[in-house]
Amino acid sequence: FIIAGHMYRTNFGIGHSIKEMMNAKSFFGIPVEGPFNLPHQGIYETYNNSLHFQLGWHLACLGVITSLVAQHMYSIPPYAFMAKDFTTQAALYTHHQYIAGFIMVGAFAHGAIFLVRDYDPEQNKGNVLDRVLRHKEAIISHLSWVSLFLGFHTLGLYVHNDVMQAFGTPEKQILIEPVFAQFIQASHGKALYGMNVLLSNPDSIATTAWPNYGNVWLPGWLDAINNTTNSLFLTIGPGDFLVHHAIALGLHTTTLILVKGALDARGSKLMPDKKDFGYAFPCDGPGRGGTCDISAWDSFYLAMFWMLNTIGWVTFYWHWKHLGIWQGNVAQFNESSTYLMGWLRDYLWLYSSQLINGYNPYGMNNLAVWSWMFLFGHLVWATGFMFLISWRGYWQELIETLVWAHERTPLANLIRWKDKPVALSIVQARVVGLAHFTVGYILTYAAFLIASTAGKFG
Repeated sequence: FIIAGHMYRTNFGIGHSIKEMMNAKSFFGIPVEGPFNLPHQGIYETYNNSLHFQLGWHLACLGVITSLVAQHMYSIPPYAFMAKDFTTQAALYTHHQYIAGFIMVGAFAHGAIFLVRDYDPEQNKGNVLDRVLRHKEAIISHLSWVSLFLGFHTLGLYVHNDVMQAFGTPEKQILIEPVFAQFIQASHGKALYGMNVLLSNPDSIATTAWPNYGNVWLPGWLDAINNTTNSLFLTIGPGDFLVHHAIALGLHTTTLILVKGALDARGSKLMPDKKDFGYAFPCDGPGRGGTCDISAWDSFYLAMFWMLNTIGWVTFYWHWKHLGIWQGNVAQFNESSTYLMGWLRDYLWLYSSQLINGYNPYGMNNLAVWSWMFLFGHLVWATGFMFLISWRGYWQELIETLVWAHERTPLANLIRWKDKPVALSIVQARVVGLAHFTVGYILTYAAFLIASTAGKFG
């Protein structure tokens, strides 16, 4: 903080100039290429001359912070009663993770707009931005193989385990313990794993060194993280290992789509003059085949679905894990989370009774409204597919049919239009479809989340 506090220059010439730091060629007499010994020449001007560059950076920072807020609001509750109000915890966690997802995708979108509209190759010659653009193929292909590896292995493990369950041989499941994460937890005093290391070993120097030896803080700490009813140092096993890799798959694939869209926004081998077409364009006509769906905007559009998918996995995992902790029944998650049918049956189906009973006399209470919202969310979500799957020609023909009917109806004919009515463009239909998909998806899960949690805990 002391160093950061001097990141500006006062009237008396005390402190650093960020511009000088970016352009620095020496650090205490040692020759360097700028911050972290990477060339940042021209970055200061680039940042100040592009609102999209600034917005991209700020959204990236805000997105990470928002996700951290989601994590810390339940694990370290800022309000005393929140620690006991499980429905509020679930709603706040889910709310902040969704917002983080939207903000992070927005960061990439504005980064891509910057590269199309504001990036100056001369001003950034040889600096970190230029370097990233020059070896974009290496970055994109690495993200690609990581995503493929995670996808095939994670799905492969889940499906294998499903088959073993279906054949009645659950002992043949492939269950991998997250030993490295367990080792870190054991080092901090988690006794359950029996690893006998550092704070989980009463004879280690970590335990016996002063002031621990005087039992100043250690007993309270050990009690807290070995308690099975709170969210500190959650006990983890094979189900957690699998779902973390599923979430990693979602994150890497979302990133791959967005990074490829941004780094190829100025041009690619297929379309070297892409930047002249702007951030969003549908196609470049039949003269150049294969130019549909390659604008930076298309990447943003496709990545949104992967982002929503990933947040779904994150929130499913968090909610199911915590339902077990709050009810004192952690075995259900541990046993059922290692195969896909377990997620569908023992999480989604098992906890949907509140939504199902909203329609019968036993469920007529203040939670019945969520049953209606669950249906309404599905309706909005399904409407999105009407716009996402039917392409422009379908709508154009439909509108022409409506025009024909309009012109042959005496009353309708009293109202005329100036121009010929046309259907939504491909881009407009995608926006409408994505909006319905997103809103419906969130409404549906919100209804399930609140009804299932409040039905159990009030």
